[in-house]
Amino acid sequence: MRLHLRGVVLPGEEVRDLWVHDGLISFEPVRDAETLCDAGWIVPGLVDAHCHVGIRYGGGHEDREGAVAQAETERDAGALLLRDAGSPIDTRFIDDRADLPKIIRAGRHIARPKRYIRELGIELDDERDLPAIVAEQARRGDGWVKIVGDWIDRSAGDLRPLWSDAVLKEAIDAAHREGARVTAHVFGEDALPGLIGAGIDCLEHGTGLTDETIDMMVRHGIALVPTLVNIDTFPEIADSATKFPVYAAHMRDLHRRVRDTVAAAHAAGVPLYAGTDAGGSIRHGRIADEIAALTAAGLTPDEALGAASWHARTWLGRPGIDHAAPADLVVYAADPRTTPAVLATPTFVVLRGRVHTRRTPVTTHR
Repeated sequence: MRLHLRGVVLPGEEVRDLWVHDGLISFEPVRDAETLCDAGWIVPGLVDAHCHVGIRYGGGHEDREGAVAQAETERDAGALLLRDAGSPIDTRFIDDRADLPKIIRAGRHIARPKRYIRELGIELDDERDLPAIVAEQARRGDGWVKIVGDWIDRSAGDLRPLWSDAVLKEAIDAAHREGARVTAHVFGEDALPGLIGAGIDCLEHGTGLTDETIDMMVRHGIALVPTLVNIDTFPEIADSATKFPVYAAHMRDLHRRVRDTVAAAHAAGVPLYAGTDAGGSIRHGRIADEIAALTAAGLTPDEALGAASWHARTWLGRPGIDHAAPADLVVYAADPRTTPAVLATPTFVVLRGRVHTRRTPVTTHR
C-alpha cells in the first residue's frame, strides 16, 4: 500500500508531507500514492506503557481470541505500541499478526503467596529465589521485568513491602546483567525507598511518593507510570475492604492526593509516561482518558500527549515519525493538544502502513 499524508506532524508545528511505502515512512515522494489526508494532525502511534494484554476484564486469564480482541481495541484507539507490564499468558503469537500493535513484554508478575492477585503472577515461597526468577523472566521478556513491590498484608491489615532491600538489590542487578530493565507495582510509601535504592528503573502507580522519595527518583533517573485511570478505582477497592479498615483508609487517602503527588513528581523532573493498566479492572482502549488525566494532574497538553507518544517511544527505544521507520501513525481532525476530545476518535489509524480506522477524511487545514 502506497499512501500520502499531509498535515501538522507532531511534535513539530509545520505542515509536512509524508509518504508510506512497504509499511515504512518516506520523506521522499512515492509514485502512485493514494492521498489519505491533505490536512490534519499526524502523531506518532500512541503508547500505552502499562497495558495487560492477556488479563480478562473482571479477572482471570484471557484466551487467544480474547487477547486478540484486546489488542484490536488498543489499535483502534490509536495505541500502536504496548508495554505489557505483566501477563499470565504467552502473547508472542500476536507478533505474527501485522494488524496488531507491537507488544513489549515484561513476562509475568513476580510476587509472594497471597500477596497479589491470585493466579496472575509467579509466587515465591522463599524471597531468596527472587534474583534467579527475575533473571529467568528477563530472558523471556522483551527487555523488562515486573515485580510486585507491595500489596496488602492481611496479617498487618495494610500495604506492606514484599521483599527485603538486600534481595531487591540482588534481583535488580540480576536483571541488569541480562540487559533488562525492572519495574515494580507499588501503591504505598514503605516499599519505595528499598525499590529506589536497589536501582529500579521504573515505578508503576507510585501513589505513595513523598517529597523525599520523589527526590530519590530524580537523582536515580527513575521513570513513573502513574496509571491514573486505574487509581480512580481506589475508592471502590476501599469500599470492598471492610475487614481491613486501616488499608481502606490508606487507599482512600492515596487516591485523594494522587493528582498532587503526580504534579509534584512532574515538577521535580521525574520522567512520566502514560499507562492505563488495562486488563482486570480497566477496560482496554482508554489511552485518551489517561492523557486527559495527566493533563489534569499538571502536565501541559503537549507534555501529556508526548508521554503517550513521542517521549514514550524514545524511552522504550522505538522510533517515531522518522524516514524508513515503521509507518505507525494516528491522524486527528483537530489539534489533540488544544482539542483533546479528538483523541478518542482518531480519523485514521495507520499501523505498519495499513489503514485500520477510516473516519470522515480531513480536507481543510485550520
